Amino acid sequence: MAASESVPESWRDVLGPVLTSLKSRALGGFLTAEEAAGKAIYPPRGTRLAALDLTPLDAVKVVILGQDPYHGPGQAHGLSFSVQNGIKVPPSLVNIFKELENDLDLPRPSHGNLTGWAKQGVLLLNNALTVADGQPASHQGKGWEEITDAVVAAVAAKTEPCVFMLWGSHARKKAASVPGLGPGSHHLILTAPHPSPLSAHSGWFGSGHFSKANSFFEGHGRGAIDWRI
Repeated sequence: MAASESVPESWRDVLGPVLTSLKSRALGGFLTAEEAAGKAIYPPRGTRLAALDLTPLDAVKVVILGQDPYHGPGQAHGLSFSVQNGIKVPPSLVNIFKELENDLDLPRPSHGNLTGWAKQGVLLLNNALTVADGQPASHQGKGWEEITDAVVAAVAAKTEPCVFMLWGSHARKKAASVPGLGPGSHHLILTAPHPSPLSAHSGWFGSGHFSKANSFFEGHGRGAIDWRI
């Protein structure tokens, strides 16, 4: 696969067949060529599969789907919506924190690093796992989708009930064709507009996804997520 990334052990059986496909090999060639041409790609090598590193398949409880990584220097580190400590919290994440405050009465954090969520089983997955500097959606359609589709399908196939938080039409579209996420699913499927400032006031605020997820887990004996940052 692309970018000399090492697939975490818990995901290898799931991703093995996909990673040998023509699309995955083409993705690797594309990224190698872009970097050889001196183009900046985010997140940096070694962090592009951070979501899978931090959240093994058997530990996944929640899936939050983003579109692609942040496209500014120093922002993306392999977890959707998350930024490293010391980086200004992006507008969509500001709105996520506002909803957390309204939904669970949690104080707004001083940073945007969501690693603590990932370690509790929240898979912070983007549809494409790389992006070119300053060019949002620039690596869409390059081969990442086949890989991340396989990740979503693997979680959907789990017997343990999970929560899928689908924010915006892009996330809903990605999940719509996955077996196990249709009507009658034993998973909880939560949908809302994207938390972007462009759509957050159309139903993101007040969606209550975080409390709904915890109520679902408590009802199934899985234990709540500590959403504090």
